[in-house]
Amino acid sequence: MHRIVRKNQLAADVVQLEVEAPLIARKRRAGQFVIVHLNEEAERIPLTIADSDPARGTLTLIIQGVGKSTKQLNRLQAGDVIRDILGPLGKPTHIQPNSQVVCIGGGIGAAVVYPIVRAFRESSSQVISIIGARTKSLLILEDEIRALSEQTIVTTDDGSYGMSGFVTDALKRILSNGKVVDEVIAIGPVPMMRAVCKVTREAGVKTVVSLNPIMVDGTGMCGGCRVMVGGKMQFVCVDGPEFDGHEVDFDELTARLKSYTQFEKESLERYENLCGVHCGLPA
Repeated sequence: MHRIVRKNQLAADVVQLEVEAPLIARKRRAGQFVIVHLNEEAERIPLTIADSDPARGTLTLIIQGVGKSTKQLNRLQAGDVIRDILGPLGKPTHIQPNSQVVCIGGGIGAAVVYPIVRAFRESSSQVISIIGARTKSLLILEDEIRALSEQTIVTTDDGSYGMSGFVTDALKRILSNGKVVDEVIAIGPVPMMRAVCKVTREAGVKTVVSLNPIMVDGTGMCGGCRVMVGGKMQFVCVDGPEFDGHEVDFDELTARLKSYTQFEKESLERYENLCGVHCGLPA
């Protein structure tokens, strides 16, 4: 059992949980993730490790409530427990010291980018960070990322804060100004990562993306997280989660992500209806 020691609301439907998991806290590295299993009836879902405190023996998880399982997790309070947390899983981010790096986080992707920005900063690299969201109220971790970056650019789709437009607009501006960039790390919604890769492919800049498809066991045995990268089948849980963005088959990835949309919708509707009856919430 893993006790929640702290909860913080970061944005609408986005919650930060600090959870006891001392063994994982000591071993985890930037880019790795865990699989969380709330209870015997719950599904297993992958979540990025946003931060850890080895001295306290805790992990920081940032969860966006989208479906049944994430909304269940976001209803937890300090003192509640999570049955199982498996990890750290996946290959850590390759950190090349003394690099010129642009790290891009779209929406909840900022939670994945944050530990990567820190790892590059600690390796004496120069980091430009770009974080974006649809609107100002959905931005997360701006102050934390800004404190670790040489420069931080914030974009909002609706122009309510920072630069009006998309993260790709900010990236184009950086590249067009002749800034030397050794690598771009892009993490966020699939359309965003795809758009970033189009920009960097044209500029000839190495680009890494972090993928988060459907996972079950986290060992590569179920095959649920398979993706095509460079024409070869890869399993995100063991071969990733990070891959060369210029080689990812985004069409196939998008199609796989839509495979269970109807089932996920029905599961969420049943959960919300049940909460309306038993939790005192509107159905």
